[in-house]
Amino acid sequence: MPSLRRLTAIAASVRPMGRGRPSKKAILKIHVMKGGLTMELIPAVAQALQELRRQRPLIHHITNFVTMTDCANATLAIGASPTMTNAVEEVAEMAAAAKALVLNLGTLQQWTLEAMVAAGRSAAAHGVPIVFDPVGAGGTTFRTQAAQRLLDELPLAVIRGNASEITCLAAHKSGQDFGVDSRIGAADPDLAASLARHLGTTVAITGAVDVIADGQRTAEVHNGCPMLTYVTGTGCMTTSLIASFAAVTDPFTAAAAGVLAMGIGGEVALERGGQAGPGTFHARLFDTFYALNDTLLQQYGKVLINRE
Repeated sequence: MPSLRRLTAIAASVRPMGRGRPSKKAILKIHVMKGGLTMELIPAVAQALQELRRQRPLIHHITNFVTMTDCANATLAIGASPTMTNAVEEVAEMAAAAKALVLNLGTLQQWTLEAMVAAGRSAAAHGVPIVFDPVGAGGTTFRTQAAQRLLDELPLAVIRGNASEITCLAAHKSGQDFGVDSRIGAADPDLAASLARHLGTTVAITGAVDVIADGQRTAEVHNGCPMLTYVTGTGCMTTSLIASFAAVTDPFTAAAAGVLAMGIGGEVALERGGQAGPGTFHARLFDTFYALNDTLLQQYGKVLINRE
């Protein structure tokens, strides 16, 4: 079977610039070359979605104030139940009662950091998976140190960020300098796998092509559309979607499911009236989360996967 890097190069050669759906030629090549592991992943995501909607798990968020409402609505639309409290006095109790915990650095303050630590420790003590979104890690000293503290003190099930954010954390954890270029460039499958091993968790690097790795498997998701860049908070919502799935399945499948839900959601939203503009697209995006099912996953899902 061709290497994952080779498959990526082939798909990229016919892929339009920016975040968007590959051409029909690229889709054909992806589907022809994908192996058994890929064929198993989509059904696993569909099964997790079914279980998610059966259980309607409680997902506690300490998240970005700018995108809090959208994160709550995305969680509801996919089938879970969000809570969004961040008071230090109650977050430990809330996290213990939840089935997954989201920690998002978006609008970081010292008191929200302390709330994250308290909630994270409680989640860890009760076996609740933690999904971490290190928004802006590497951008300021305070934000970087906060991200590093959470990485050091908490067992994180999934970390979702862009290439710059994830590489910043990996450099801290491993003691290696991955270089400036890797911090600002596109996600590379080999780099993602290396970072996952260094971090000891599942890593989802989102961008024009989304990469998910857990040190044993690496997947690329080739879904999405350019209109997603005109809506604030799609990254934060993706983290919430991942956490929703993490409540009912393993971290790798959860990360793939959340990323697929956002990418497919964008494509379907655009086809169902979202081309009118960002406002209409925003509404159609939530409609698609609500309507997501096995048929849409099978029809639209474009995944390349490789075992290390």
